[in-house]
Amino acid sequence: MLRSILGPRLVVFAWGNESRGDDGLGPRLAARIATAGWQHITLIEDMQLQVEHALDLVGQDMALFIDAGMGTPAPFAFVQTAPRRFLGHSTSHGIGPEGVLEAFRQVMHDEPPPAFVLCLRGESFALEEGLSETARANLAKAWGFLIPLLSWPGLDRWQAAETGPLEDLSPLHEDRRRPAAE
Repeated sequence: MLRSILGPRLVVFAWGNESRGDDGLGPRLAARIATAGWQHITLIEDMQLQVEHALDLVGQDMALFIDAGMGTPAPFAFVQTAPRRFLGHSTSHGIGPEGVLEAFRQVMHDEPPPAFVLCLRGESFALEEGLSETARANLAKAWGFLIPLLSWPGLDRWQAAETGPLEDLSPLHEDRRRPAAE
């Protein structure tokens, strides 16, 4: 009964590095979600996604992954995603949402909950910079977009709110990766 009162259980993953300018969009949006006080949301904030985050999907009805990207259509893109095999292991970079979902599938021998990616467009990812003015505007628009979706998550509602095909987001993580020595 309590579950139906609170709504579907939702896990939100937000990641990024606030010391790298607009890469801090994910953590900034996570801070807004945290202060909203939704009881049905579990919020996970990290520097990057790791395979271990698959365990945070256990018992959840839906998942949302929030990040920043250079190649993202402005002001943001919101799309459903699915498990996809990832190859190899990287010590300098985490895996993407699809890798987390695939890890869940492999470890739990079950399908992960429906999952979506919200990627906010950033323009400057240099060290020691704050958010750009464009990123601040995109953050405000994304927050306004998310409020009704987070208030009562539902697969049909979220699918109707998608902004484009997943293929548009595939290069995002590659575009913004920088050498670890930077």
